[in-house]
Amino acid sequence: MGRKLNFVVLALIILICAFTASNYQELSSAIDSGDTTWLLVASAFVLLMTPGLSFFYGGMINEKNVISTMLQSFIALGVISVIWVFIGFSLAFGDSIGGIIGNPLTYFSFNNVGSEPNADFAPTIPFLLYALFQLKFAIITPALITGSFAGRVRFRSYIFFMVLFSIFIYCPLAHMTWHPDGLFRNWGVLDFAGGTVVHMSAGFAALAGAVFLGKRKSLINHPTNVPYIILGTSLLWFGWFGFNAGSALGANADAVIAFANTNIASATAMLTWVFYERMVGRKMSAVGACIGAVVGLVAITPAAGFVNIGQSMFIGFMAAIVCNWAIHIKNKSSIDDTLDVFPSHGVGGIVGMLLTAVFAAEVGLLYGETSTFLYHLLALAITAVFCFGGSYLLYMLVDRLLTMRVREDQEEKGLDLSQHGEQLN
Repeated sequence: MGRKLNFVVLALIILICAFTASNYQELSSAIDSGDTTWLLVASAFVLLMTPGLSFFYGGMINEKNVISTMLQSFIALGVISVIWVFIGFSLAFGDSIGGIIGNPLTYFSFNNVGSEPNADFAPTIPFLLYALFQLKFAIITPALITGSFAGRVRFRSYIFFMVLFSIFIYCPLAHMTWHPDGLFRNWGVLDFAGGTVVHMSAGFAALAGAVFLGKRKSLINHPTNVPYIILGTSLLWFGWFGFNAGSALGANADAVIAFANTNIASATAMLTWVFYERMVGRKMSAVGACIGAVVGLVAITPAAGFVNIGQSMFIGFMAAIVCNWAIHIKNKSSIDDTLDVFPSHGVGGIVGMLLTAVFAAEVGLLYGETSTFLYHLLALAITAVFCFGGSYLLYMLVDRLLTMRVREDQEEKGLDLSQHGEQLN
């Protein structure tokens, strides 16, 4: 019965979208061809990040869970794309309800999302392109979470959780942060490209998942394929230029600044990580270099368009040190966050969010302003409680309906075989 229900629900959603979406208009003279071209390219860059993440995670996990771990990221491309068209975009960017959530009917099934620009969001590109650019952020966020419970989650339960997380956690947070009438945005909270919306939300949801599902039966985990990790990092770094520079929403000076800051922060964090590891007596490993590069990318994300090159270097440096500490503290704790999602993305997002409030041009602590920093602290506390607590409740709900964790024999066999009937060799 459950198998039939899944297909029926998907078919119903597709039928509703087919008969409710509006027709597209002629291209408006207000559209800037340069801005539109750059956002098309940037959207493709960000899309590439999710397959990049699948290689990054797949190379880190043990051999019997590689396919499952990679698919958990890759499947988000399909699941979230459909949910975003159906209701997600409207919840995130529809008419504001109390600054917390969008009206689900505003852009239901992408109705009124066409080729005309929407001046409230991006006045020089088609509104449809803006919606698709935002879709790529919504896709990678739940994919990031999967690293925390790799090796022990049922695949269909994860898909159900992903849908609920997107609707009840990601969309409200995106609305509060990026909608013109959003609560955080009206407080002056700055998040240029998703440090709060993407990385902190994923980090706290990952922490909740690790706590809820508990430890794996075997905690021994050696990276299966280091070249996969390097490839994944390269794709993430490449895609991050679209992630951050694309968030300028045009081919303009802000995009150039964000592009430069993205590269410099990541480069600094990578070097800081490997040299710090050597200083404390550990090897300068390829895996360490890749993790360092990623935490630098995470930390610069909220600040990318608001700081200068020197400040981006400092952000990368601090993120590498703090996240390195966080991983080693986590390893001494009882929390089994398999691939260190919270220490990397959650903590990295926190570092970036706070340093954005320190360095942001004209409104940061460095310029004698305190209100931005204080509101960032308040938004940080709200985000932590909302994302951790809300995600934990969603894990409980899904577990009641489908059971989240695989059986012991399935975990021992590996998720590649037990969940998908496939294996590497």
